[in-house]
Amino acid sequence: MTVNVGTVDRIFRPGLGVGLLYIAFLSGLPLFAAPLFKYGAAAIGIVMLATSTLKMCPIYSILGLKTCRDC
Repeated sequence: MTVNVGTVDRIFRPGLGVGLLYIAFLSGLPLFAAPLFKYGAAAIGIVMLATSTLKMCPIYSILGLKTCRDC
């Protein structure tokens, strides 16, 4: 695995991941009562947390993008 997620991404992604998990399970919004939206938001939230932890984004790898300066 090649590092391709920079510092700004690593700060933004956990916030987005936690926010999506909160919206999916704790917000009580009617839209997220539907299983598609609830579990879709939860899956994306978990992926955001994982990519920030591993410093590697598979979509960035496919597109050839890097947001880090030293990699």
